[in-house]
This record gives sequence, C-alpha cells and structure tokens, in this order.
Amino acid sequence: MNPTRRTVLLVAGTGAAAAVLPASPATAGAKAAAPAAEAAAPLQPYASYWYPDSFPSGSPGAGITWRSLKAWSAATDTDLAFNSASVPLAERFTPTPVNTTARAGQARVQSLVSFGPTASNPSQGSATADHYALTHWSYVDELVFWGGSSGEGLVLAPNAPIVDAAHRHGVPVLGNIFLPPAAYGGQLQWTRDLVQKDAAGHYPLAAQLVAVAEAYGFDGWFVNAETGGGNAALATDMLGFLTELRTLSRAKGLRVTWYDSMTVDGSVSWQGALNNQNKVFFQAADSMFVDFRWSAGSLASSGTAAQQLGRSRYELWAGVDVESNGDNSSVNWNAMVPSSSAHVVSVGFYRPEWTRNHLPATRTPGDFHAADDRFWSGRSLDPARPDTTDTWRAPAVFVADRSTVTGLPFASTFNTGHGLRWYEDGQVTSTAPWNHLGLQDRLPSRRWVTRTTGQHPAVTFDFADAWRGGSSVLVDGTLTAPTTLDVYATRLPTGEDTVVELTHRTDAGDVSVELAVATAEPPGPGQPYAYTYFPVTAGDGWETSAVRLTGLPAGATVHALGVRLTGTGAVKWRLGGLAVRDQAAQSPGTPVDARVTEASGGDLRLAWRAATGGGVRHYTLHRVLPDGTRRFLGGTAQRAFFVAGLAPEGGETAARFELRAVGELYTASDPATLTHTW
Repeated sequence: MNPTRRTVLLVAGTGAAAAVLPASPATAGAKAAAPAAEAAAPLQPYASYWYPDSFPSGSPGAGITWRSLKAWSAATDTDLAFNSASVPLAERFTPTPVNTTARAGQARVQSLVSFGPTASNPSQGSATADHYALTHWSYVDELVFWGGSSGEGLVLAPNAPIVDAAHRHGVPVLGNIFLPPAAYGGQLQWTRDLVQKDAAGHYPLAAQLVAVAEAYGFDGWFVNAETGGGNAALATDMLGFLTELRTLSRAKGLRVTWYDSMTVDGSVSWQGALNNQNKVFFQAADSMFVDFRWSAGSLASSGTAAQQLGRSRYELWAGVDVESNGDNSSVNWNAMVPSSSAHVVSVGFYRPEWTRNHLPATRTPGDFHAADDRFWSGRSLDPARPDTTDTWRAPAVFVADRSTVTGLPFASTFNTGHGLRWYEDGQVTSTAPWNHLGLQDRLPSRRWVTRTTGQHPAVTFDFADAWRGGSSVLVDGTLTAPTTLDVYATRLPTGEDTVVELTHRTDAGDVSVELAVATAEPPGPGQPYAYTYFPVTAGDGWETSAVRLTGLPAGATVHALGVRLTGTGAVKWRLGGLAVRDQAAQSPGTPVDARVTEASGGDLRLAWRAATGGGVRHYTLHRVLPDGTRRFLGGTAQRAFFVAGLAPEGGETAARFELRAVGELYTASDPATLTHTW
C-alpha cells in the first residue's frame, strides 16, 4: 500500500514516543491506541488480540495487554464466553433486483471496517449510541474486522456482536492478521513467528488461527503481510503457511483472504494487480484484496489472469479507499463495475465507517444512518429510483441485494443495534444510550423503496421512539396518493394458520394502513411486486394488528412484505414491529443456573446455561428496583454478560436481577432471579 494516506497512532510499547503520523494505507489497520486504562472496569471483557509469538521490547502501554497467539488455548481464555458468537451463518437468496442496473452473480462487495480500537474494545457493546452500526448487510459478501498495531497486537478476533449481526444477514466475518511496515513499528520477526514450522514441517499458528475462529464463531482470516525485508525463503514459508491455513480452514468451513503485499521474492511490493509476483498467494487463498494502485488495465488483466488459473475474476477485491472522503471519493467505477458490460472484478471498500467518522462530535444515530444510507443506497435514497447524475456509484446501483428471511417464525422490531434509550412494548425501560450489534434485527434489504404516483415521503430509522429496542421505521411526508413501502424480500411458506402482525402508530395526520403481500417475484428487474392488500386496524398509540392471509393461493410462498399508506396532507407514521407466524408464539425456557461469577464493587460478571428446547434469540437482564419497577441493563446473544457501575439504590442491602430468554417472536421466558449483596 502507498504509505501516504492513513492516520496511525503508534504506541510507546516499542520504545518510541507515540506519534500521530501522516495518513497512510499501509497501516490503516493500526488503529489508535486504547484509551487510558484508569477508566476501565477491572472485570470488563474486551475483544481479543495477539502477537503471533514474541512481543515488542519494553512494556505495553496503558490499557494494553500483550498476548501470544501461540500460547492461546480455549481452556485458559477467561473472556471466551463473552467473545464467542452465538448466531450461525444464515443462508441468503437473491430476489429480483429492484432496479435494472444491479446484477447478481457478478461483482461482490468486501468491507474492511475498524469498529473500535485494537485494545480496550468492549466485547459486548458499550454505553453510547455513537457507534458504526452497519445495517446495509444485503450488499456485503465479506466483512473484515480491520485493526492491529505494532504496540498493541497484530492478530484480531472480531467482537461477538458484530459476528452475530453479520451472520443473521448471511455475511461471513474474517479476523485480521496485520504485519505492519517497519516504518510503523513492524518487525520481520513477527512474520517469521507467524510462519514458523514444527519438527514435522507443519505450521502451528495456522492450526491456532483455525482453533480461534472455531472457538469464537467467526469465519476465517484476512492475511496482510506488509513488513518488508524478507527474502525468497520467507516467501516460501509464507506460501506454505497460507496453504496449510486454507486447507485447515476449508475442513472447518472457514475462508482465507490474502492482501496484495508480499511478493514471491519476499519483498513487500504492492502490485495493484494479480500477476506473476503474487498469483501463488492468490492460488493458496480463497480471494485476494488488490491494492489501491490498480488501473483499468491492471484490473482487466487481473480478471483474465484469474480465469486462466481456473478461478473466478470476482474472487479479486479491487481496493476502494473511502476512509478520507467516503461517497465523495473519486473512483473509476467502470474499471471494476461498468454499467454497460459485465463486471470486471469485485469491490473492496476500505474503511466505510467514514459515514460515522466524518460527522461532527455532536452526531446522532439519525445523522449516521442518513450518511450511511447515502453511501450504500445512493443519493436518491431509494434503490428503485437511482439518481443517474450521482457520481458515487452506490452498491445498491450495481449489486443485487440479498435476504435471509426464509423461515417461520420471523419477526423484526427494526432494532439497528444502538439507541438513545431502550424500549419494551412502547415504554422506556432504560434512559441510557447503548450499542450492541448482537441485538440488531434482520433488517430490510433494500432501503427505502416507495412506490406512488404522488409525492414520495421520507423513510428512515428513527430513534425518538420505538416499540422494542432502540429504533422504529418512520414514514414522514405529504401523501398525495396511495404509497406502498417495500419492507422485506422474503421466501416464507404460508398455510391456513399463517398470521402477519404489524405493530404501528400514527403520530401525525390521518392515514389508513394496509398490509402488502406478494406471492411471486416481479416480472423483471426494476419492476414492482404485484401485491395483495389486507386492511389493518388502527387505534390510538401503538397498535398490534393481526392479519390472516386469507384468499392467497393454497401453499403460497410470500416473496415480499410491505405496507400501503393512504392519507391526505402531512403524515408521520411509525412501524415498530412485524412478525409472521403459523402458530401461537411460544416462550423459551427459563435460563438455568444463572449466577454472578465475579464481582468487583458494582462491576459484575454473570453466566448461565440455556434451558432445554432452544428457540432463544437473545437474553435480557433487568434490575428490579426497591419500588418494584424494572430497569433494563442490557442484552446479549451470549450466555455470559458483564454489567458495570452498579450502586445500591433506595437503601437496599442487595441488588436484585431478572434474566430472561427472548424468542424469535420476542416472547420472553419466566425470569431467572439473581441477587448481589452489597
């Protein structure tokens, strides 16, 4: 990578003073050093990171723990229960594209994202709504948990909430191996550590990486070897390591992506292409990220070279650096995803969290989602009506969206995984801001498609009110004609007892609501669904309306769900929940053996076992206050949770807690009760 564009903070662990360096893509993974440790709770679990084996000279900085990957074992990993993902990778399908330019089966999108610092990155969310809460999963084929630095650690395992959210939407997540350039503290010894062999000629750290991915529940590794000074022998060892890593990974259903950096002579020379200098590494991996210095010619030749190797040209991710300018970046789109001919290669976005980071410190969740929608959906904010004058070619314009909504029961409360408050049945049960992507719902794949002969209203995730979680869908505008909002692309079976439940509320204006159900795909790309409409009752405040799908063809499959709004003048209408079921909702069993495992003042670690029977989406923890009211403390898909900063209230001698399992239809179990004596 070109060492001129990336901002890096080196930690004083190598003996050098910490310094902010000019921006440089060579170490985008070298995230800022962790904040000072004095603010951290002593029992707080963090996302894991390691050196391959040996450490830098000196001592780690504040808030940093140096760990050896070679020495890691699941049995001695005290934070494993907090860091292991719980949601399996869902299967996806591709509905008929919503416009005539998005294509299936050609270019794909990889996203390299730094969600937080390498060190002191909380395992299970934190008490702020200011978070990169990615929701446009339907356009992403591979997410890389980007990070690492010479003073903290080089091998990063992704947080469980990120993996759980991605898996719900069918997106695999890769951990990151970052061997930095010497200019940013990289040491060639770390590369040698990674590719060391045992007496039998095997690569023990390849096996360790596979063991970590299995234990933590993510999907493989992104290998980025950028430390210069190597030779052909080191390149041979790297190739052997990569080959063994892929062989072991494939046996476990994992994948490996190589970064265009080290070449066959062991030097680091970013090619911006697939060629004789790096093709052996591409052949040893499942895909390759092509460095930013590509050209139209080099990508064309790279695609051809991949096919000559018997590989797909779309296994090459052409790097698009959006860290600094986001959707204002100047990109030669036609070199990758031309609009008038077959796509050339796939697209690799580097640091799309720009959509959050470029906003002022006063940013709100709404500000972030407005910027993120513009990045992924395009300037029109409606994939069905792309703005042809937009110089930013948003993924919704060239990649067909995917969905995982294929089985019953299905429900969503349109929770984006962060919020200013926490709501339950329309009531605030916590006034604290929060983020935890593991609580994110399966969200609509194409946002936001409205069809009307009149004015199009604005549609957004809104954080001022919600039915459950932290957000709802707000339709805000002047309705001059009936307006249909596509909500979900689905493949849901129906039967005599299938019921769709809509939880909704009218905040302003007079509006009638109908459920829209399509039982077939549109006749072609860019064409609307042929919906059947069912009237929905409305009342004051939040209303949950149950609609039986009578009149549909016997055994029909639901291909899309939406709503049609009819009204006059200015309207504000909220969608707080949607559920599809074919039998009465069943509550999960109560969590078993719930207990406080460690305590330090008001900081607690909790653990439990799942009840038999399954059907658990996540768990919620509430504190029962002396006056009998319940306060939401948090939720997680894991069977361990950390809560910080508790203190006695109302003269109590012990804090009381209730832990519940929550099912796919958001029915909750009876509580398991816990106490903690002050």
